[in-house]
Amino acid sequence: MSPTLGDVTDSPYPDHWEADVVLSDGGTAHLRPIREQDAELLRTFYARVSAESIYYRFFSPRPRLSEREIQHFTTVDYSDRVALIATIGSKMVGIVRYDRTNVPDEAEVAFLIEDAHQGRGVGSVLLEHIAAAARERGVERFVAHVLPDNRKMTKVFRDAGYAAQQRFEDGIIQLTLDLSPTETSREVMAAREHRAEGRSIERLLFPGSVAVIGASRVAHSVGQTVLRNLLGGDFTGPVYPVHPTAKAVAGVRAYAQVLDIPDEVDLAVVAVPAAKVKEVLDQCASKGVHGLIVVSSGFGETGGEGRERQQELVRMARANGMRVVGPNCLGIANTDPDVRLNATLAPVMPGRGPVGFFSQSGALGIAILQRAAERGLGLSTFVSAGNRADVSGNDLLQYWEEDPSTNAVMLHLESIGNPRKFTRLARRLSRIKPIVAVKTGRTLQGVPLGHAVRKIALPDHAVSSLFEQAGVLRVESLSELFDVAQMLAYQPLPPGNRVSIIHNADSLGLLAQDAAASLGLVVHSPVGLGPFARAQDYERALGEALADPSTDSVAVLYTPPVIGGAELVLGSGRKVDPVAEVIVRLAGGSEKPVLATYLGAKGMPHALRTPAPDGAPGPGSVPSYLGPEDAMRALAYATRYASWRRRPRGRTPELEGLDRERAKDLVAEWMRNGEEGDAAELLSCYGVKVGGSRDGLALHIVTQEDASFGGVISFRLSDVAAELLDDRAYRLAPLTDLEAADMVRAIRMAPLLFGHRGSEPIALPAVEELLIRVSLLASDLPEAARLELEPVLADSAGVTVAAARLTLASPIGHRPELEPRRL
Repeated sequence: MSPTLGDVTDSPYPDHWEADVVLSDGGTAHLRPIREQDAELLRTFYARVSAESIYYRFFSPRPRLSEREIQHFTTVDYSDRVALIATIGSKMVGIVRYDRTNVPDEAEVAFLIEDAHQGRGVGSVLLEHIAAAARERGVERFVAHVLPDNRKMTKVFRDAGYAAQQRFEDGIIQLTLDLSPTETSREVMAAREHRAEGRSIERLLFPGSVAVIGASRVAHSVGQTVLRNLLGGDFTGPVYPVHPTAKAVAGVRAYAQVLDIPDEVDLAVVAVPAAKVKEVLDQCASKGVHGLIVVSSGFGETGGEGRERQQELVRMARANGMRVVGPNCLGIANTDPDVRLNATLAPVMPGRGPVGFFSQSGALGIAILQRAAERGLGLSTFVSAGNRADVSGNDLLQYWEEDPSTNAVMLHLESIGNPRKFTRLARRLSRIKPIVAVKTGRTLQGVPLGHAVRKIALPDHAVSSLFEQAGVLRVESLSELFDVAQMLAYQPLPPGNRVSIIHNADSLGLLAQDAAASLGLVVHSPVGLGPFARAQDYERALGEALADPSTDSVAVLYTPPVIGGAELVLGSGRKVDPVAEVIVRLAGGSEKPVLATYLGAKGMPHALRTPAPDGAPGPGSVPSYLGPEDAMRALAYATRYASWRRRPRGRTPELEGLDRERAKDLVAEWMRNGEEGDAAELLSCYGVKVGGSRDGLALHIVTQEDASFGGVISFRLSDVAAELLDDRAYRLAPLTDLEAADMVRAIRMAPLLFGHRGSEPIALPAVEELLIRVSLLASDLPEAARLELEPVLADSAGVTVAAARLTLASPIGHRPELEPRRL
């Protein structure tokens, strides 16, 4: 029964329901449970709501709330009566509440959103969060009463993805929503998260105006550097220097504070001492600034006090509708000609191109941009997140997925703040655009990272395996990062692993062939043209190779006997090599990738470019590598990615003998009673029998709930050598049928499974099905901290789990895919 009007709050305030969220237009808001002291906040909110919206909420005119009603709406018990409010700055912009009905496990839900914020997704995100709160309190269904012409609110309920029923009675629509998460509701939530977070990054990268707060007249200072880079990059909007005393900085009129700027400010670059950032943030909030780039240092990288200052910065910014890049960052850039934004400290900015680049390090970011410019590798957008207090690489993945100007992504990662989300987003993005990542910080020992990060418990090669499962190309160095990205950005994907090598020096050809073979590429019909080969020789050989259906890619190696002797000078004064002209022309009309080792050049040399209107490399430009080994390595990465992308996604097969609800009930009971749990009984809920004896090859399967990645499953032989060498395959749970098949083949000792040296092969389908069943358990039950199956005995007839051990524990971290959206 619902408490009566005079009841007081009798449950502790659920602070874990508080959340910062991104709205559909990219702005942010703060969600929290209502409190009794919110009476005045509710009163002023209600006064701003239109009469029409009030009528839709209460079905009658109600120009003001009585004191008794104010008390009723702000006094809740956080169980039978729950209300959540959305705030931006000091104002409430929306409220949702539920009250239990007399029907068991049911509650009535109602919204009220301020008119000025309707259409921003406030109602949708409030519904997600109150549905999660309701499920936590044992409520299984919501009922809502909506007037027929209140289409906005009806749409909020219908679009949520929950199973819904509708009934029309006495002129009112009654909607009943089953709050059990469904595949549709999860997809809806993920799609809304994707659009909102992508939009929030778009607002940062496409500002109409920029203020530089802390603009300085001191040469080479941080504030002056950012200002001059903005001006020198020819930003298309107005730039406002903010300086406490100067009338002008760098020849541009200055303002004493951001509030003095007469026009709107979309983006603020903050370059003041850390102690003054809070004051600046307050002014930006009052001004209605959309985003902050905090290049100032003195935050999380300095220790405890700085970390507290950083947390307060993010809390205040999000509460006031702003996203934050940084602090302690290099800045952001957008080479779009309609923006031309260089809000960075970098002295050199690459030209326009198809690569999106995310880097955590500020200092290293300068070197990265310098190297990109030297190689001629064009960027679409660049973000240096610094301490990554708010905006992260995951946000950029959301944006780049829909960005038509980006067709390849480069990531320099020191750590991964939310690995589970990263792999989920990367798996989706990699299906349409390649992601190349270099991850440093394998140990993090003694490194004062400014971003709070949980140390990943899995070994580094396991992280690489999980990246590979998501389609991410993890490379070993910055040089490899550029080598691979320049090929994927400008050349088509190879349809297979057969490469034709054309060269004019036997030594180069042999190096290329050896490198290709060691990397799993198949060399098809290498062609040696001799040291005096001319352009027409290369034209014939390259044309034949590209036309050959047995060739998937072509590597052209060219070193003339006398450097410079093959160049021709055009009337424009530009030098061109006829061999380069042949390579570019034939590559431009091919669906197969062409790469080169051309005169020892590295990057995108002018002679091998298909120039875009601004002179930057365009599609079809041919990348060049310093040596054949580098070229073959880049091609091998591209070939591996193309193979991953061609593969079907797989599916989780329909399996008999599953009782997943019983498994959840068992685990809940064991956890409640403090029991250890019975591995055999739990596995039986997933159709896996423990016990029995048979001879066979011994296998070892483990699932574990990783605080960073969630459910992870590993597979190896139950063998001393396999254990010592850590010859183990890792994958994220749950597995598809194709992922399970790939997993058993990923270990180095896999030949033993297929009948090595005449031994009898094992029943691989049975092993793969067992992996799928166990992975479903790991995905469903985060409380199953570790489940070890050893030995698992497999022969040609089937597979038997001889023994299993289970460890239960309260999950560390959370499963965001099962929770409402939050930053």
